[in-house]
Amino acid sequence: MKKTFSPTKRLLVKGIIATCLLSVTRVGFAAAMAQVIAVRIWPSSTYTRITLESNVILKYKHFSLTNPNRIVIDINNIDLNPTLKNISSKVLKHDPYIKLIRVVQRDPKTVRIVIELKQGVKPNTFTLSPIAKFKHRLVMDLYPSKPASSKDDDPLLALLEEYKKGDLNKKQSEIKSPTNKNKNAPVIVVLDPGHGGEDPGAIGYNKTREKDIVLQIARRTYNLLKKEPNIKVYMTRNEDVFIPLKVRVAKARSLHADLFISIHADAFANRSVGGSSVFALSTSGASSSAASYLAQTQNEADQIGGVSRSGDKYLDNTILDLVQKTTLNNGVLLGNAILNRMKRINKLHKPSLEKAGFAVLKAPDIPSVLVETAFISNITEEKKLKTASFQNQVSKSIVDGIKDYLKRRKN
Repeated sequence: MKKTFSPTKRLLVKGIIATCLLSVTRVGFAAAMAQVIAVRIWPSSTYTRITLESNVILKYKHFSLTNPNRIVIDINNIDLNPTLKNISSKVLKHDPYIKLIRVVQRDPKTVRIVIELKQGVKPNTFTLSPIAKFKHRLVMDLYPSKPASSKDDDPLLALLEEYKKGDLNKKQSEIKSPTNKNKNAPVIVVLDPGHGGEDPGAIGYNKTREKDIVLQIARRTYNLLKKEPNIKVYMTRNEDVFIPLKVRVAKARSLHADLFISIHADAFANRSVGGSSVFALSTSGASSSAASYLAQTQNEADQIGGVSRSGDKYLDNTILDLVQKTTLNNGVLLGNAILNRMKRINKLHKPSLEKAGFAVLKAPDIPSVLVETAFISNITEEKKLKTASFQNQVSKSIVDGIKDYLKRRKN
């Protein structure tokens, strides 16, 4: 039997359908509008990074203006929410590049961000896909138009410029290792505090950040090495700034380093796991599944810290192909020397030197090791890592290990 509806019922049904369609349209519109969920500004003497993290990819355009110098970013299809409105409070007084930031809702679908500058800059803007805990990110790096000359002739800014252009590996392949080095020439050591800036590294139960701890340990190690006769020491970073892995290696090679030591603080899902470790480079697979996992997570630093795709024009395997047997052997000697010292101040995670394919250890002509000082994920070791006494012990162990190695190294 066919059912019929009265005019009143038909109007009621139409009203329900219209309401449903309206709600769907509103939901769809809301979902389409981008939402900024976090704003971060990382100032440093090298460059300042601005990061806008959002639920979807941000559509934007930017341009520069003068009198005063400023950069304007227009972001489409977005509301000026409290998170984005708070961007002005993120600017620090000591930021060498940003004077202030203003943000306004230019029209119902466009937010305008105006960055007033303290000096001329070259902006590098790019987007990053979600990784780890991060969602979509819009990144703007502000580099100085005229880099200030450094009393230490630090090549970092020039290397970052080469990396941005995709020229880094090509230029690095042109560097020739010093031959017949004077026996009385100082030993050049480069310390590499892992992570930095947008990349916090591992985070402990009590929110201790790996990037902060390893920078403190590296500074202590630097100060000890400066006191040693015939040793010259540099750091890949001496502030809270993100440096791509390849640039860290390139800086060591540009300085003609004799040794490269990367400093980290390990993490694992099981908080009971602890102990110190030292790693050398492996070109044929990791020495354990844990070493393989650690290398994989550390090699993701560029994706987490955020690098523009322009830095990937040249393949990374050119440096790895150049690795020399003597360099690898000396890396093992150095690693064992430091490990032997580390076991006197903390239990070892593994009793022997481990090996894995860490990208940061791939300098072809520099013996390189990665020191995992302790597990920051272990509550007891996290507490130790924060103390000056343990940091000093780690620093002294690294320095004593270097001195032991220099007595035994193979030329």
